[in-house]
Amino acid sequence: MNKILERINELGIVPVVKIEKSEDALPLGQALLAAGLPLAEITFRTSAAEVSIKNLTKELPELLVGAGTVLTVDQVKRALSAGARFIVSPGFNPQVVDYCVENDIPVTPGINNPTQIEMALQRGLKVLKFFPAETSGGLAMLKSMSAPYPDVRFIPTGGINPENLCAYLSNSKVHAIGGSWMVKAGLISSGDFSEITRLTKEAISTMLGFSFSHLGINQESKEKAYQATSLLSDLFYLPPKEGTSSFFVGEAFEIMKNRGLGKYGHIALATNDIHRAIVYLKMQGISVLPETAKEKDGKLKAIYIDQEVSGFAIHLLQK
Repeated sequence: MNKILERINELGIVPVVKIEKSEDALPLGQALLAAGLPLAEITFRTSAAEVSIKNLTKELPELLVGAGTVLTVDQVKRALSAGARFIVSPGFNPQVVDYCVENDIPVTPGINNPTQIEMALQRGLKVLKFFPAETSGGLAMLKSMSAPYPDVRFIPTGGINPENLCAYLSNSKVHAIGGSWMVKAGLISSGDFSEITRLTKEAISTMLGFSFSHLGINQESKEKAYQATSLLSDLFYLPPKEGTSSFFVGEAFEIMKNRGLGKYGHIALATNDIHRAIVYLKMQGISVLPETAKEKDGKLKAIYIDQEVSGFAIHLLQK
């Protein structure tokens, strides 16, 4: 798969941006970067789009910028000249798609029926925009429509919001989602970039869905672990359960039979998407410890990061 499309998949959320004044482009890009989402689709719905893309790609090279609502080959050329790295169209325009395919330009045309999917497959495209997602039948429609096409993935856009984004992203056919709720035109034109940063952080938080799973406590031996387990179980009426390397007390405590990672133990955090969690932590300079990875059925289920908090290692778990 194209590296740009892979990056969009890693980030998971594509802010779809309508800019009326080109001078708002840089503050908008800075607001997205401050939130930790280095991605923007600038729509060609205004005369400021081309200059906005040029300003963003020149001044903020760490931001992955694409052009959206591209309707003509001329707009493709202008967007690329301005620095856009991918093209998004609302529908399946054969001229636009063919030009992009012929020139090796990442393009995600809009589709909402099987015929358009097969038109894309004829051109070798495997990532498509599902638009308008909600009014086209939403996730139920996407599941039914995509069933005959196991190798095609989709970027639902249109009607996506904090309430339904996790439902979409949990579907294996969804490559990423596109939305404008965190970058509304009114927020941009009024200069409320701090609110854009807040809403974008909230969107990332919702997508990753970090939540406390359990506390791991290190012990030096199986005997001491058993003693601690019995005490917690008796005090708080929690059922004990023995595993290979630890005892669980209820669901909140894991007592290690030997000293594990972390000075005192570990904090286990569950996440909606462990792979995207790793990506976002990496952007903050946090790496994982590959030797601690645990898989089930060929899928990553758990891994430690190379960071301790107050003497506790951090353990990521896939929900």
